[in-house]
Amino acid sequence: MLRYLWFELRMRQMSVPVLVQIIGAPIACSDGLKDSWREVASWAAGQLKTHFGAEVNVQYYDLFDAGCPPIPPGAQLPLVLVNSTVLSNGGKISVPLIRKQVDALRAGVSK
Repeated sequence: MLRYLWFELRMRQMSVPVLVQIIGAPIACSDGLKDSWREVASWAAGQLKTHFGAEVNVQYYDLFDAGCPPIPPGAQLPLVLVNSTVLSNGGKISVPLIRKQVDALRAGVSK
């Protein structure tokens, strides 16, 4: 019975995609606005989808989008959340770091 419950729990965990949310903002430059973080987030989403398929759901938000998740105090952009938990803020959007966290969550372990 215990083995069955464990199996059932694992199947449910695997059927709910891991949510990766990336929050950035357009960058002002002499040529106007650049949406560099959106472009990098789109590339990262492609990499993650290739590796995990339907097991991951990647969403990008501009800082002032209506549906943007809450920003923790002191956070810097770009902000990466995995299942609503801050994975990284400031610096770069790291696909290897995101993959490591998604793998850990799929294995039933967090950071």
